[in-house]
Amino acid sequence: MDRIKEKMNSLRIEADESQSKVEELQAKVKVLEQDILSKEQEITSLTHNNQLLESEVEKLGTGVKDAKAAADESSQRETQNETLQRRLQLLEEEAEEADKNLRETNDKLRQTDVKAGHYERKVQALEESGEQWEKKYEEMAKKYADVKKELEDYVVEMGNI
Repeated sequence: MDRIKEKMNSLRIEADESQSKVEELQAKVKVLEQDILSKEQEITSLTHNNQLLESEVEKLGTGVKDAKAAADESSQRETQNETLQRRLQLLEEEAEEADKNLRETNDKLRQTDVKAGHYERKVQALEESGEQWEKKYEEMAKKYADVKKELEDYVVEMGNI
């Protein structure tokens, strides 16, 4: 009888531990899902910035072409030529800066994609672990119910003797 009580107590403790582990893993899953959501928002923001920078690069490229054409046409006028050359240099510097920003944004986007993939794999692993703990909890609950029924049958049998 004491042995059955000890076994029931150990099953209760194990079931409680399993339940707390499941709750802990579910909390971790929620945190990781929130991380993924923030990373997805960051990806969206970086993608938008990337599009803006690409548009700016195109505008600057057009500006560079326009400035070069104007410089060729106004080669007769030395003063205008110097002004246009300075403008061309500034546009090229801006284009280089925009291109640099575009590369940095693309690098950040790739890094964020890698991190998002990593977190998705982590979430999947935690979900699988959580499912295993839930199955274990259900098995323990069934064992507990079976042992409890056995105990009740045993008590009834003892009462009949």
